[in-house]
Amino acid sequence: MEFAELIKTATVESVLLSGAGLPPVRGTLCITSHHLLLSSRPGGDGAPGTVELWLLIRNVDAVEKRVQNLGWYQPPRTNSSQRDTRLAGSSGTITLRCKDLKVLQLEIPGMEECLNVASSIEALSSVDSVMMMYPFFYRPQDLRLEAGWHLFPLEQYYQQIATQTSQWRLSGVNRDFAACPTYPPAVIVPAAVDDEALRKAARFRQGGRFPVLSYYHQKNGTVMLRSSQPLTGPNRKRCREDELLLGTVLDEGERGFIIDTRSAQAAKQARMTGGGTEPKSSYPRWKRLHRPLERGRPLQESFIKLVDACNDTSLTMDRWLSRLESCRWLSHVKAALSTACLAAQCLDREEACVLVHGAEGTDTTLLVTALAQLILDPGCRTLAGFQGLLEREWIEQAGHPFHLRCARSAYSHARLKQEAPLFLLFLDCVWQLGRQFPFSLEFGERLLLTLFDNAYASSYGTFLGNNEKERCLCKVKESTHSLWAWLNQPEEKRKYLNPLYSRNALVIWPSVEPQSIQLWQGLFFRWIRSSKYLDEAWAEIQRLVENDDTSVEESAGNRRSQSLSDTAAQTENER
Repeated sequence: MEFAELIKTATVESVLLSGAGLPPVRGTLCITSHHLLLSSRPGGDGAPGTVELWLLIRNVDAVEKRVQNLGWYQPPRTNSSQRDTRLAGSSGTITLRCKDLKVLQLEIPGMEECLNVASSIEALSSVDSVMMMYPFFYRPQDLRLEAGWHLFPLEQYYQQIATQTSQWRLSGVNRDFAACPTYPPAVIVPAAVDDEALRKAARFRQGGRFPVLSYYHQKNGTVMLRSSQPLTGPNRKRCREDELLLGTVLDEGERGFIIDTRSAQAAKQARMTGGGTEPKSSYPRWKRLHRPLERGRPLQESFIKLVDACNDTSLTMDRWLSRLESCRWLSHVKAALSTACLAAQCLDREEACVLVHGAEGTDTTLLVTALAQLILDPGCRTLAGFQGLLEREWIEQAGHPFHLRCARSAYSHARLKQEAPLFLLFLDCVWQLGRQFPFSLEFGERLLLTLFDNAYASSYGTFLGNNEKERCLCKVKESTHSLWAWLNQPEEKRKYLNPLYSRNALVIWPSVEPQSIQLWQGLFFRWIRSSKYLDEAWAEIQRLVENDDTSVEESAGNRRSQSLSDTAAQTENER
């Protein structure tokens, strides 16, 4: 396929761009294979030749078009009785609803041009081939292709665990992705379980996702594992190797908890179709807890209803609060944080090991394991530690299907059943933690917004594909740039740091009371309400903190200099 085949009209003059918070700009609209560009023309609005719009077409979630006639022209009468009436002028308006929740309008002169532009954008934004996406064509001059891809190797994380205990090993059982297509080549497993047993356990778990280590709690040596559901089926099938694997995790006399992110009824229904839960008789030392978390279509619908309510400026306060409650988004946030706190409590206070799974183990499972680590581990709350957490629990090690889940956002008219904003829900929960503990996270809201934007449409390859196997087949790491390489550049990194950060070595237990869970206005009202004054306030805080740091350093330097002078003087006197 050639991109040129999808572009019906490449350039249109005198296009008017408008949007919430943007001054109207008239200029030349150009459509390329991956971008919409609008340049203000000389003598028009804005500075001559200035690019006013540079929009990644992959970011477009829905295209709405409206064509209107401007008037009719009727030539003078002739001898012919037939009336010759022709359209004298027409124009059209294209509304672009973007995956980052931005809404833009393009007023285009000419009905045919309007329809062609809309058709071109729809076609280009729907290209589903991973290797045709922009990250494979993006080549910034200041970044190297290989930079950022190997910042958080699993081997490094394993070495940290190996210094604490010898009960775990790094296994290459999945080096060819044969045991589990959605796991990486290397996984951390109990040292007492050999690879052949792991292969048999994989065949007993949906999608081959056998239990692997997610987190080692250094405080007391407890661990958190994740997996998919066991395939017990209606006949309650058993797998000795799976039972051995989970039994090996517990020391003699210990008990563990299985946190199932499905309701008891949903788990029972899954057994009728081949899935199920771990029977008490086969896993006597594991206690199962059901904490249902929504995923899939219900979560997507909740997201859509919330965005729709946020965009409705005609709502009264009472009506707005009613719409906010009915969409149930904040209920999903509360449920996710509550379940993560349960997992963290089992590890930290009950000193018990935990296995987390739902059905596939690629969605709500990762939501719980990642949030629990943020609650427990101060290392995950640093900027680098948070990036490493995302790699382990969402991207490389855990195989969250970003390509499927983030194919469409809140505006698309043609949604697939695979779409669900699980990663957005995770980012919202992290924002809630940052709001309740403003000094404990080294990064701020701007990083979370950037991650949301890049998960749905990006110039970088970090979120491409559904798992590590797909990224290897597409040569993502060899052919695209890493988002982390860009974020960790000194000038960029500074933008994402929290100026109020002070390392907190304690566990941070968030409140999940209704009054403590708030709407993330920085995301859902980002393009509706100006954040100018808030941004200025944060910039001023950052400046003051940096000045204080400089003053402290200068003061310390002066004290060191004075101390050296005093020492020199004393030495001279002694001589």
